[in-house]
Amino acid sequence: MTLKECKKEEKIDREFQKKFKFEGSISVLTQMMVDPAVTEKRGGGKNLPLRRGEILDVIQFTNQEQILCRNSQRRYGYVPRAVMLHL
Repeated sequence: MTLKECKKEEKIDREFQKKFKFEGSISVLTQMMVDPAVTEKRGGGKNLPLRRGEILDVIQFTNQEQILCRNSQRRYGYVPRAVMLHL
């Protein structure tokens, strides 16, 4: 990874921590998959766009309805628990 890419990732992580009021280091708890049967949804606000069968990194189990996740493009957002499957 080049220095430029490293700084870009650090900036993205700082923006995530500010937007979601997340304190501490960002660590992946587990990986989960979006249900292949779910309809694809566009993201908006603090929600992550849903793509069928996509593997997401789980950052935090926020409540009974939502999970804070990161996708392969390093975008962060909330995803409904109902559409997630354990790997």
